[in-house]
Amino acid sequence: MQAAQQPANPLAEAESLIALQNWDGAQKRLLPWLAAHPADARALFDLGYIADAQEHSDAAVAYYRKSIAADPKIFESRLSLGLLLAREDQRKEAEEQLNAAGNLLPNPPNPAAQAQVFRALARLERAHDPAAAKEHLLMALRLGPEQPGDALLTAEIATANDDDATAEEAYRRVLAKQPESSPATAGLVHLLLKQKKYAEAEPLLRSALGRDPDDPALNSQLASALAFEGKNNEAVSILEKLYQLKPDDPTIGGMLADAYTQNGHPEKADPILGELLKKSPNNPALLSAMGDNLLKQRRYSEAIAALQAAIKVSPDNADDWMSLAIAAAQTHQYQIVLDALSTRAKFAGENAGSNFLRATAYDNLHQRKQAVEYYEKFLAASAGKFPDQEWEAQHRLIALGKSN
Repeated sequence: MQAAQQPANPLAEAESLIALQNWDGAQKRLLPWLAAHPADARALFDLGYIADAQEHSDAAVAYYRKSIAADPKIFESRLSLGLLLAREDQRKEAEEQLNAAGNLLPNPPNPAAQAQVFRALARLERAHDPAAAKEHLLMALRLGPEQPGDALLTAEIATANDDDATAEEAYRRVLAKQPESSPATAGLVHLLLKQKKYAEAEPLLRSALGRDPDDPALNSQLASALAFEGKNNEAVSILEKLYQLKPDDPTIGGMLADAYTQNGHPEKADPILGELLKKSPNNPALLSAMGDNLLKQRRYSEAIAALQAAIKVSPDNADDWMSLAIAAAQTHQYQIVLDALSTRAKFAGENAGSNFLRATAYDNLHQRKQAVEYYEKFLAASAGKFPDQEWEAQHRLIALGKSN
């Protein structure tokens, strides 16, 4: 029998060895070749590929860049560099390289590699540019059959695009084939909680936590579902366990503090919020939570200080301005009440509560005309919802009328 024909040159021989994952053998053939052909873009790509396969990221990036410098139209180097940068969370440059690859053709033709470019772009863009991500996924699907991760990617893109119906259908499609998929479970549960379908979300979460009991995202979602269902004690228990695992996480700490407050124990929230604020003293959500917590404990002066700090960081939070007005009213600082409500009105409409607070502030400042105006506005907005305050407003209107 005649011996098989050997590759025609060292570059072809090296690529045959790469196909066999014989990295050392391929490198021994490539280095002398490159010494004689230093601008060979293909050989530089091959060395980058070898370094990439051996997880030598810095060397791989350097070789890929040299390959692109030698030939800006080399598809394989653009794709490989984009994928490597994406793995290292360098999203902006990864997108640049992948977009460049998307405008090139592989040699020899390789539709699967082209589809890989568009899928990688879709994954990178799904959060910050879901419309582009959707288009790139469709481009990938035009080049070949659906891949196992496409349904989940579709769901994530639709979620970012506020297309809840498409997202839910895609998440359910993933779970039908992969019932243990934590990302699909978390995504579907997020939608169910958004739609206030708490009872439907709970069994999904319990099933997922049976497989991964310490997953912080799933535990947080279960605690939220239980809290909305009125199962506060169980929600607190889950959050306490989570907080022990991640005491520095402001989201978990804030959730536990809120659960304590909602469960009638705002004093238990104090040390948690205090510790979190030591680490993040300008976190507006934590400052707001501390202010509201102090307000529930009737520690009004301290609440005012915390709320003013929150407003300084995030001045457009209408809820903080309302809480500040309530605390100021309790400490008889009626001008602060009026100033807070006037600022709040820039970000939210007036309601019965704001009208009543304005009325009582004007009343206590002996500004009769304004007090009458806002008592009347309160009664019109209240419509029987706040009987105690309505009784007070009606009697104050009588008293103010008599003083005319």
